[in-house]
Amino acid sequence: MQPSDTPAAPPTPLRAPRPATPSRTIPPAPSPPSGATARPRTAGLARLNAAATDVAEAALLRCCASRRWARRLAAHRPYPDLDALLAAADEAGYDLTPDDLDEALAGESVSPRPLVGARGPGTLAAHTALRAAQAEYERRFRHAFVICLDGFRDTELLNAVLTAIHDRLGNEPEEERAVTADELRRIVRGRLAHLAASRA
Repeated sequence: MQPSDTPAAPPTPLRAPRPATPSRTIPPAPSPPSGATARPRTAGLARLNAAATDVAEAALLRCCASRRWARRLAAHRPYPDLDALLAAADEAGYDLTPDDLDEALAGESVSPRPLVGARGPGTLAAHTALRAAQAEYERRFRHAFVICLDGFRDTELLNAVLTAIHDRLGNEPEEERAVTADELRRIVRGRLAHLAASRA
C-alpha cells in the first residue's frame, strides 16, 4: 500500500493480485430466449456454468488461490443461483487443509492502492504506520494481512484496517490463522458475487 492523499478507485478488501488472466476466457452467456429479459445479476454465473472446466477453474482461482478449492467448485457446476455458489464456496472453504490455506494465502497480498476516503491531515503518517504494522504482521505470521472491508464507509477504512491489524498482532498464531481463514472466506464471497454479476 502506497501513501497517498488522493482517493483511489472504489474500495476493495485488502486483497491479492489474482493470477494472470489465461488466454482463454469464460465464453459469453447464451442468448436468452426470444422475448426474454436477461438477468444481469447472474450473467457471469451463467458463463461460469457453461465454461470449459479449465476456464472455470482459472476464473475461480482469481477468487481464491487454492487449486483444490477451485477444482471442487468447478466440478460441482452448474449452480442454479448465487446462493448455491456461495454455499458451495463456504463449504469448500471450511474444508481447506492447512496446505490448501497456505496456498490460498500465498495468493493474497496487500493492495497497492491507497484506501478510498483516506485523506486529509495525518493520512500520510497513518499510511506509514499501516505499512510498518503490515511488515510486522507478515514477519510474525508469515502471510499477508487479509481483512474484509465490506460494510465500512470510505472514511472509516483506514482506521478500521489500522485497528484490526494492531488487535490481531496480539493473537497467537493458531488463533490468527482461524481469524484469517474466516476473513478470507468473506472476501471470497464478495469476489464470487462480483464474478456472478459480471457481464463481460
